[in-house]
Amino acid sequence: MMVWITWTFTTVAAGLFAILVFQRMTYPFFWEDFIYYLNLRKVGKALKSRMQRGVITYLDSFLYQAKKTPDKAFIVFDSQTLTYQDVDKRSNQFAKVFRTEGGLKKGDIVALLMSNEPDFICVWFGLSKLGCEVAFLNFNIKSKSLLYCFESCGAKSLVVGADLVSSLGEVLPSLKENAIEVWVTDIGCPHEGVNTLLDKVEQASDLALPDSPRADLMSNFLFIFTSGTTGLPKAARVGHLKAVMCMAFLGLCGARSDDNIYITLPLYHMTASLLGIGGCIQLGATCILKNKFSASQFWKDCVKYNVTVFQYVGELCRYLVNQPVVPEERVHKVRVAAGSGLRADVWREFARRFGKINVREAYGLTEASIGFVNYTNEIGPIGRAGYFNKLNMPFEFLSCDPQTYEPIRTAAGRCVKANKGETGILVAPVSAMNPFLGYAGNKIQSEKKLLRDVFKEEDVYFNTGDLMLQDHRDFVYFRDRIGDTFRWKGENVATTEVSEILGSLEFLQEVNVYGVTVPGYEGRAGMAAVVLKIDKHLDGKKLYNHLVQSLPTYSWPWFLRIQTSIDVTETFKQQKKKLVQEGFSPEAVQESLYFLDLSQRDYVPLTQSLHDDIVSGKIRL
Repeated sequence: MMVWITWTFTTVAAGLFAILVFQRMTYPFFWEDFIYYLNLRKVGKALKSRMQRGVITYLDSFLYQAKKTPDKAFIVFDSQTLTYQDVDKRSNQFAKVFRTEGGLKKGDIVALLMSNEPDFICVWFGLSKLGCEVAFLNFNIKSKSLLYCFESCGAKSLVVGADLVSSLGEVLPSLKENAIEVWVTDIGCPHEGVNTLLDKVEQASDLALPDSPRADLMSNFLFIFTSGTTGLPKAARVGHLKAVMCMAFLGLCGARSDDNIYITLPLYHMTASLLGIGGCIQLGATCILKNKFSASQFWKDCVKYNVTVFQYVGELCRYLVNQPVVPEERVHKVRVAAGSGLRADVWREFARRFGKINVREAYGLTEASIGFVNYTNEIGPIGRAGYFNKLNMPFEFLSCDPQTYEPIRTAAGRCVKANKGETGILVAPVSAMNPFLGYAGNKIQSEKKLLRDVFKEEDVYFNTGDLMLQDHRDFVYFRDRIGDTFRWKGENVATTEVSEILGSLEFLQEVNVYGVTVPGYEGRAGMAAVVLKIDKHLDGKKLYNHLVQSLPTYSWPWFLRIQTSIDVTETFKQQKKKLVQEGFSPEAVQESLYFLDLSQRDYVPLTQSLHDDIVSGKIRL
C-alpha cells in the first residue's frame, strides 16, 4: 500500500513539474497575466457594488470617500493640508457662489484655466456639484488657441487662477464680445468686468447643496484638450464612465490607501486629474500636490513628505537621472512609479540609481478607454497583449501601408491583423465600455478617428493613430504616432498650428513643420523646412520674438531648413517622411540649416561642430 501511495505521489508531482516546465517554456508570463486579469475583475466587481449603493460617478466617489474618511489628508500643497472634508466643504462654497452669483446650472460648460493648486480641485468639484461640464485649459496656450478652445467646446464661463489672470489682457475684449463670464480666484482684479471669487466664497455656506443634480454615467463629464492634425487643440469629450475607469489605475499599479502620492504633472492633463487625483480618491490616499515639477527638489520632497508613489511622464525620469547625485535619492520610501513614455535606456539607469522602485509603465488615451499597463519587471514594454489581456478590453493591431499609414484592406474590403513582430496600428472596438464621444465642435476630426467595416460589415473601431508592436512573448511596444502630431517635453505638438504661426511672418512663404529625433531625448524636437519670399532673408531674432509671443516653448522649432520649394504629394499634401529621415545633420542635408540659440535669442547657422555638440549632449535642448 505504501509503495502504491509513494508511486502515485511521485507520478503526480512529476506530472505537475512537467506542466510547470511546459508552462514556463510556452507561456512564461501566464501567472502574471492571470493575476492581473483577476485584479481587473476584482476592480469591476467593486465598481459594480459601489454603483448599486449609488456611488456612480467620479464626484460620487469623492463624496463617498469624504464621508468615509472625512479627516484623512487629501491634498498637501506646500505647508497647506486639506482633508477630504475640507475639500468637500470648500467645493460646496464655490458651488453656491457660482449658482447664486453666476447663475450656473446643470449642462453649462465652464472653462478652467488654473495652475496646480488646491482650489483647482475645489472649483472643479464645485462646478461638478452643479452639474456643469468643465473644460480643462492648458495654461501654456496663447490667445488664438484660447479663443478657439471656447468656440469648440461652447464654454460660456471662464474661471482663471489669480496667478494667470495677467495673461488674459490680450483676449479679454474678445471674451467680453462673446459674452463669456470671467471669474478669478482672488479677492480683487485689475481688469474691469472680471468677477472675483474668494471674497464671495469666504462668505458662503459650506453645507452640502440640498438639490445637487444626478449625472448619467454615459453622459459627458469633462472636456480635455488634445493636440491633433487640425493644428489647434481638439476638445475631447470625457464621459463619466471613462473618468470612473481611470480612477482604478493607481490601484492596479500597486498603490494603497496609506500611500502619499506625489503629483507634479499639470492638472489639466488627464494623467494628473483623472489617473492621479482620481486614483487618490479611489484608494482614500493622500495627494502631495506640487505647483510644477522640479528635478532638483524632487527627492528632497519625496523625503520631506514621505512620498511612496509618484506619477511620471518619460522626460520627467530623464531629468531625474541627469541631476547630480543627492543623499535623498537613496533614503526615500518611494516604492511605485506609474506613468508613460519611459524609454528603456532611462528606465535602466533609473532602476540602477534610485533603488527598488516598481516602475509601472502604461499607455492610455484621453478620447477612449483602451490602455495597457506593464505589470511585469520587463524593461521597455508598455504592457501585454496575451489571451487574458484581451478578455477585459478587446483590441487589435492592424497592418498598415508604410507610406500612408492607412490600414491595409483585402479585396473584400476588410482590414488585416498585423503579425507578431510587425508594427501595426492599435485599434479598439467602440462599445458601451469603450465609448468614443468625439471632439466637441469638430465632427470631421471625430469621424476620422473611426474605422468602419474593419473585420465585418458595420463594425466600428476607434483608431488610436499609434503604431505598436507585439513581440513573440506578447509584450507590446510603442513605436510612433501617426499624423502631424509629435511629442516633445511631455506635450503633443500640432505641426499645422506651428506652421500657421510661423507662416504669418512677412519673410516666410511656406512652412512645413515636423519632428526629428535627437539622441538622448524622449519624443521629437521641432524642425521647420521653410521657403523664403523673394528678396527676403531669414530674420532669426524676429522669428524668436514671434515664438515667444505666440507659442508655448515646447512647440518651438529648434531647427530650420531653408528650401527653395516644399515637396508635396499629388494631392498637394506636404511631404514629411524624407525630411524626418534626413533630420538636422549637415552631412545629410545640403541646404542651409539653422539652430535656435536661446542665449542669443536667434537662429544661428548649424555647423557640423555645433551639430556634434548637440548629438553628444554638450549642448542641451
